Amino acid sequence: MDIDHAYRLITEKLTLWTREFIRLLPNIFLAALIMTFGFFIARSASKALQRLMRRFIPNQTLDNLFGSLIYLFLLGVFFFIALSILKLDKAVTTILAGAGIAGLALAFAFQDIAANFMSGILISIRRPLNVGDIVKVKDYMGKVEEINLRDTIVRTFQGQMVIIPNKDVFQNPIENYSMLGKRRFDLSIGVSYGDDLDKVKTVTLAAVKDIPGLCEDSEVTMFYQEFGDSSINFVIRLWVNSPEQPAFLQVGSEAIMRIKKAYDENDIMIPFPIRTLDFGIKGGVPLSDMKERK
Repeated sequence: MDIDHAYRLITEKLTLWTREFIRLLPNIFLAALIMTFGFFIARSASKALQRLMRRFIPNQTLDNLFGSLIYLFLLGVFFFIALSILKLDKAVTTILAGAGIAGLALAFAFQDIAANFMSGILISIRRPLNVGDIVKVKDYMGKVEEINLRDTIVRTFQGQMVIIPNKDVFQNPIENYSMLGKRRFDLSIGVSYGDDLDKVKTVTLAAVKDIPGLCEDSEVTMFYQEFGDSSINFVIRLWVNSPEQPAFLQVGSEAIMRIKKAYDENDIMIPFPIRTLDFGIKGGVPLSDMKERK
């Protein structure tokens, strides 16, 4: 008797499910049609967005990212429409609530990763630096080797590879030496108080005017700056026609050698530092007098 009762319950339940399934067949067919149409629309929109973004943002990784985001967004929209057609409104609400809670939890857990990620996107859009640029970020100076969505890789002039989080790149000043296509070499020099300053300026500018690697459209300038302890100090500014470090160092080295040679030929002295030792309380007492007093 119990077996017959259980059999009837199972039969009635299966019959009810079959009737409901048959009743929902048009909705299931419509939902499947909408999802198929959604796949096609999402894929077409993703490819169209990628083609459009390549004109403004020449970054393949970023283009693929935005293409994937628009694809998933449109696919999610059609998925929720299909669930609504199947009368699964409660399931839609539950999914949305769960997605909101999960998104909030992930935002707190991965806020640093999210900050680096968003900074990478903004760097790719604004492009304050590019691969191959000579830059200084924070305390690191070198050539940009790679720009990712999470970090930027810089090869320093000493040969080390430095991985800098994009948040630090975006939030700190960036010195980009490649934007102008040239770099300035500042050379500080001091000459004796007994030298003729007009002659020093003439000899110095003549010594460096034809150094290979100087910019032809940028003038070499020289400015006296201060009266030093044992010399009159000035700075000479040379523009190198390349931002690359070897060219920069070569021009500076050549300038130092030429200036030294020109000064030797024209009896211009670069004085050594001079220190006066005071052996008396009131000053001006010779060292021999101090010996006699002892």
